[in-house]
Amino acid sequence: MTFSSPKFFLIYLPIVFFVYFFLNRKRLITAGKIWLVIASLIFYGHWSVAYIPLLGLSIGFNFIVGKTLATPTRPVMSCLSKKAILVIGIVTNLALLGYFKYANFLVDNINSALGTDLFFVQVVLPLGISFYTFTQIAFLVDCYKNLAKEYSFVNYALFVTFFPHLIAGPILHHKEMMSQFQSRWTLAIRHRNIVMGLFIFSIGLFKKVVLADTFAIWADAGFAQGASHDFFSAWATSLSYTFQLYFDFSGYCDMAIGAALLFNIWLPVNFNSPYKSLDIQDFWRRWHMTLSRYLRDYLYIPLGGNRGGRQRLYFNLMITFVLGGLWHGASWMFIIWGALHGGAIVTHRIWKQCGMSLPDPVAWFLTFMFVNITWVFFRADTVADALRILRGLVDFDSIHQLAVNTVPTANLAWGGTFSDRLLEILPAGLVANLAPTLMIAIALLIIRQKNAFELTVRTDFGHAKALAMSTLFSLALYTGVQSKSPVFLYFNF
Repeated sequence: MTFSSPKFFLIYLPIVFFVYFFLNRKRLITAGKIWLVIASLIFYGHWSVAYIPLLGLSIGFNFIVGKTLATPTRPVMSCLSKKAILVIGIVTNLALLGYFKYANFLVDNINSALGTDLFFVQVVLPLGISFYTFTQIAFLVDCYKNLAKEYSFVNYALFVTFFPHLIAGPILHHKEMMSQFQSRWTLAIRHRNIVMGLFIFSIGLFKKVVLADTFAIWADAGFAQGASHDFFSAWATSLSYTFQLYFDFSGYCDMAIGAALLFNIWLPVNFNSPYKSLDIQDFWRRWHMTLSRYLRDYLYIPLGGNRGGRQRLYFNLMITFVLGGLWHGASWMFIIWGALHGGAIVTHRIWKQCGMSLPDPVAWFLTFMFVNITWVFFRADTVADALRILRGLVDFDSIHQLAVNTVPTANLAWGGTFSDRLLEILPAGLVANLAPTLMIAIALLIIRQKNAFELTVRTDFGHAKALAMSTLFSLALYTGVQSKSPVFLYFNF
């Protein structure tokens, strides 16, 4: 069950909403929170019931360690310092994450490097383990620094499992959420929050099932192993994935905010029009913002940040981005992608230190093109697959090499005399990729507009917005039922 499935927003979400506020109205506040925890576990268990105990053990372990860190006297662990307890907690969390996410990758690389034949049973990655593990590591650090002020187990379990963020983020801080779960203001139905929640949820749903899942068709075909590319198909493939990932993750973030708003909970903004960025640093301030914040606070700054001279600064930036790439998955392709972005950040720092700048249109174009090219490594299965697409991007000879009769009219999305006429005046490769080309043009237009969060909170809600919400929701519902949209891409990370 995903946010984009009709049974989520037509059955699951209304039931959870009405039961929760019914319990609150009866002044059964704790019961209402327990209901949200149970409902969130049901949502998680719809993917795999087998991993609910793992999630429960993770919650119990981290709550005990966190409370121990916050207790002045620790009779159970009196022989250990607070720092030692924190290290034990973090190492345990990372070991659990490492086993499920990287064990197979490690064994495969040992076999490849040493020529051994070690066998390790294929481990299935539990859904959301990266997100709830990082969220709880942040909680332990907050407890160590005395920043966490509330230690109710029910509230903590709700903080971790709250279904709008459980599967794919955002990565939360305990201090930014617990005050909301404690507040009595969140216990009653707030009609303005419902309207805003439904509006931004509808936008996110449209992004996912109408835009992202359409781009996915062309991206999957173009990135298939053995697929050959000319100039037009390579650009159609790379840009299709660039916009598939954008609208998929943006749509998820919008739906997460919308679903949480129904319960009067504000999740942190995790996506802020990153393709409007004028440099790579600005891109990372806008893309997966809570992950960027997390890597800054818990990796880059502890490594020394910018406090050790330029060479150490550049090293810290590279390590942060390489590990950020590895966080996305156990693959050398993610490491390469992270290293490319780390190199770009270092280059940008040097550029700024030299006092240099570019006109905004040029800066935007270079930033967008770099992001588009590096997404090729992020998506491709192998370096060879990535290079095949990258070579196609600069294969200018292929623009005119395709003869008109090499692309049968029957294979084109635009049939009949219209396509015949296009073949007379346009390169055949462009005509063959006309549908994705038009969608890419529409996507470029969309990303220049106000984003969903801005439209939700910074403009008045009137008849026009109500009509727009109804239209987007109806189109998305029809498309989603017809296509049976797959899971969100970030579920894999």
